[in-house]
Amino acid sequence: MDDTLRLNEGVLDENGALVIHTGEFTGRSPKDKFIVKDSITENTVNWNDFNIPIAEKYFDIIFKKITEYLGSREELWIRDCYACADPSYRLNIRVINEKPWNNLFVHNMFLRPTEDELENFQPQWQVLSAPDLKLDPDECGTRQSNVAVVSFRHRMILIAGTGYTGETKKGIFTILNYLLPLEKNVLSMHCSANMGKQGDTALFFGLSGTGKTTLSADPARKLIGDDEHGWNGEGVFNFEGGCYAKCIDLTEEKEPEIFHAIRHGALVENVNFFPGTQSINFSDSGITENTRVSYPLHYISNSMDPARGGIPENIFFLTCDAYGVLPPISKLTNEQAMYQFISGYTAKVAGTETGVNEPKATFSACFGAPFLPLHPGKYAEMLGEKLKSSRANVWLINTGWTGGAYGTGSRIKLAYTRAMITAALEGKLDKVDFNKLPTFNLLMPAYCAGVPSEILNPRNTWKDKESYDRQLQVVARLFTKNFEKYAVGVSQSITAAAPKI
Repeated sequence: MDDTLRLNEGVLDENGALVIHTGEFTGRSPKDKFIVKDSITENTVNWNDFNIPIAEKYFDIIFKKITEYLGSREELWIRDCYACADPSYRLNIRVINEKPWNNLFVHNMFLRPTEDELENFQPQWQVLSAPDLKLDPDECGTRQSNVAVVSFRHRMILIAGTGYTGETKKGIFTILNYLLPLEKNVLSMHCSANMGKQGDTALFFGLSGTGKTTLSADPARKLIGDDEHGWNGEGVFNFEGGCYAKCIDLTEEKEPEIFHAIRHGALVENVNFFPGTQSINFSDSGITENTRVSYPLHYISNSMDPARGGIPENIFFLTCDAYGVLPPISKLTNEQAMYQFISGYTAKVAGTETGVNEPKATFSACFGAPFLPLHPGKYAEMLGEKLKSSRANVWLINTGWTGGAYGTGSRIKLAYTRAMITAALEGKLDKVDFNKLPTFNLLMPAYCAGVPSEILNPRNTWKDKESYDRQLQVVARLFTKNFEKYAVGVSQSITAAAPKI
């Protein structure tokens, strides 16, 4: 922090948190993330729009450019850290940063070795970060002047031309999503996790806007982690040692733990202050909607230390269905769970600047497609094996609309969603009757304490039942169309769980 202040690259807010701007890039640049295509990755990586190949010769050129550039700097900041809270899978990482605030991010987000461990620290992977280095795309084989490139042969991540801190975080996540399933038989997951007072572990999967952070931050349960986890034969473990939370529209009332984590040691990105003050205006999206804060996990008062939990008993897939056709809660079979896992569905409302108010479906395989080097079928297969051995309950939770689509219906009340999740966690849905949703064949509870029974079946909430039936078919076709690209590499039992149109 002191070095960032000395170099005039950041300021402190009223609570002592460091506030910086990441420059041109305020988010990840997926089209500029590459994986070196070599004998290791050629036949193992699922090459697609997220896993973009780059030739080994270009890695060598970029490596030379970055090392020469970093070698010419007057100061560098080096951090030794590691990923994976389970010692059996610990991955030692050395990060070399051009910017001191990038180095603070690494300290916050990854696990921190003891002083004794640092004495003989041996890095297994290295990250070189040079935000101010602009590359020549023609010379370096890149799309433009910025790049994040992973080489499994060199065990190295090179980042140039972007100061966005999340590139480091997601780069490490990407390599763990490759190494752990292939080499350790560990299912890597883009999810949050918490543990109840009785030691029961729950997982929460969901894309942006579905309520993953809000619903997993339960004051009655211990937080294991908010974003990245592994599942082995003994239970789940956090990959990280910190949290990277969105700040847009943050309030003390809605997210008290995150709000109070913004203090000395935290790093806040791309926010503005109220004029004439050092008080952050969390509703200001003038720089970006993707305002962020990173802080160590122990800044959350009810976090687990070490960040590990047992075999999950309940798994929640969160979706914000703006079409208003999915039940607020439904129980999935193992096959349906794998199908929904691969689909990774939510729906968003188009921006008002376009003048369009129709919902738009979003699918992200395994709820984290941009970070999955392997075919989604591999992760789904592993999840299926875990479900069989653990007998975990899997629930699909719709945090979106009821009584109609966006513009007609209303958002499902957060209090109802919390009540349904609590009922599932406490086993109160184990003995209730279930009804089946046509087309998707989802099992919907007929009763849930604290929730009006009439909203449990979404068709009942629509005034025009025929309109609901038509809308249900529309969403079903979106699912089947999206799943076509996974037909090869997915078992027949999973494809059989698709909606019946």
